[in-house]
Amino acid sequence: EIPNNEASLLPVASCLVVKASDPEALKDAKGKPVIRPYTPISSPDHKGDFSLLIKKYETGNASKYIHELKEGDTLSFKGPIAKFPYKANEFDEVALIGGGSGITPLYQVLTHALSDKTNKTKFKLLFSNVTEQDILLREDLDALQKKYPDNLDVVYLVDKPESYWTGPSGFINTDIIKKHVAPASLGDKVKVFVCGPPGQVAAVAGKKAGMKQGEIGGILKELGYTEDQVYKF
Repeated sequence: EIPNNEASLLPVASCLVVKASDPEALKDAKGKPVIRPYTPISSPDHKGDFSLLIKKYETGNASKYIHELKEGDTLSFKGPIAKFPYKANEFDEVALIGGGSGITPLYQVLTHALSDKTNKTKFKLLFSNVTEQDILLREDLDALQKKYPDNLDVVYLVDKPESYWTGPSGFINTDIIKKHVAPASLGDKVKVFVCGPPGQVAAVAGKKAGMKQGEIGGILKELGYTEDQVYKF
């Protein structure tokens, strides 16, 4: 909840860092406070509150703690932590490659860009998960695709498909990217955003160097994309 019915007005793309309000409540094995970045999924101009999507992981200290909070409990937030400064129509083609809860910054970019009536950019989302049930924000993404059919195409991939699954399965690989992502030859007209588990980011675009981007690597480098064409959240 935001006081005085104000809006967060967070820049896109940006995140917040979150920790327990009580310094003793959430610590790591070394006794230091656990701090995690989370990307709001509500619009920056939405008034009165903002929404975070936080998936509970059994091995995740922060996500378990937050899921156990009750109405009226508090968290400490700091931010915004600016990421990529998205500008309308800067690119002709944007690919968003995500896995699991890494969908949140990609969703933030998508909802912000598509709601702009002047938008001409075409977006392609490749979103991979272990099972179909793991697909976060699926109803919202399907609704966006239905609302903006000329500017958004969503491709879901699952690693462990049920027998009735008709979409692609397995990891996001070279063939999937070649089939769905605009080629590197488009130069500064194409941008690829990547966000997911560290292993996926490394395989697709090369490891991040802490908070820094790190060198371009993985499949995107093999396909000729440059550091200027790729951004890792």
